[in-house]
Amino acid sequence: MNTALRHWKEAATVILAAGTRHKLPVDSLTRSVFDYEVLLLKRSGTSGFMPNAYVFPGGLLDPSDFSSEWFDLFQSFRRSPNFGLGFVKQAPETRPPIFATDRKKLGSLVPGDVAFRICAVRETFEESGVLLVVSKEEESTLFNSIENNRYSQPELTRITDLCDKSELAKWRVLVNEKPSNFIRMCRELECLPNIWALHEWGNWLTPTGVYGKQRRYDTAFYMCCLQETPPHTLQDEKEIVGPPPEILHSYQAREMWIAPPQFYDLSRMCRFPSLQNLHSFSRQRASEGCEQWLPVRMVSDSYYISLLPGDEMYPEEGSCQMDVTLKTDQSLNELHQGCSALHRIVALDPYTAAAVITITPKYNQLLPFTRSSLRTGTSSQL
Repeated sequence: MNTALRHWKEAATVILAAGTRHKLPVDSLTRSVFDYEVLLLKRSGTSGFMPNAYVFPGGLLDPSDFSSEWFDLFQSFRRSPNFGLGFVKQAPETRPPIFATDRKKLGSLVPGDVAFRICAVRETFEESGVLLVVSKEEESTLFNSIENNRYSQPELTRITDLCDKSELAKWRVLVNEKPSNFIRMCRELECLPNIWALHEWGNWLTPTGVYGKQRRYDTAFYMCCLQETPPHTLQDEKEIVGPPPEILHSYQAREMWIAPPQFYDLSRMCRFPSLQNLHSFSRQRASEGCEQWLPVRMVSDSYYISLLPGDEMYPEEGSCQMDVTLKTDQSLNELHQGCSALHRIVALDPYTAAAVITITPKYNQLLPFTRSSLRTGTSSQL
């Protein structure tokens, strides 16, 4: 598919979960002690897309992410399937366009699965200063594990110390100024983007009619589990870390705002108090693939709903070209009682949301751990 014909831009983001340096309290709803925190960054208040929202680090794909120079840098891994990432089990015809597009036909020697991970690593470095790379010394060990058919790292990811903080800060400025400087940085510091630490998690496409036709993004979501929180995070008020339930509590208390993808995925992560269990699950699940989720908005005078694929009311031909907002006069109870297959996020206002789900997730994914399921231990419903 020619990306030039699309009415949105491609992007990549990382859900960065990191082991904590301090003991966390028992969460009041999950009744569990989480041993990790998640990094979120606050968007600028002047941004035309989700101003002031807290989001996972990530950003737009850059042409340099597909540069043939990466083909040279990844020379040791070129003979391994998909540069050592392996392939998903999902049938090609059901893959989301962002992953299914044959990038060779667009002139790239770098596979899309590799380029989007490079983008995610680069943007994470630009936005947070967290650099996910493999040093030259670590490369041979990684290559040997890949040759033994272990296409991703079984252990939690460590942050590699390549240089002192001042030099890293200099490179961060340069990469922010010009994304292609990321290639130059990797050459000079003799490292590779740690694409193997990023596990395919999902794909969200911005709905129509929310931020205008020019504010739509087709975003690849990856999960990355770090052994510990990098010491240089939380340098300013634009960054926040916390266990998933705590972030959701802050959102519901109107202390911060998160968008539906963050709400949904943080709710999923509430099922994993253990970082090692989250890492093991996301690593194994990644080979199943994922589907593209384009929320379709349904509005009434007292609530609005984001319908997701699999919901009985989701348009049958759920094309990503859809420019539609559905309207209803029914109450929430009437709307839910009339449907047997539910997959939706219901919001009474920007800070009061709940996932309402009765379907079985595809590709071995998890249901969100919602407020009602926390109280009753039943399905994810209001």
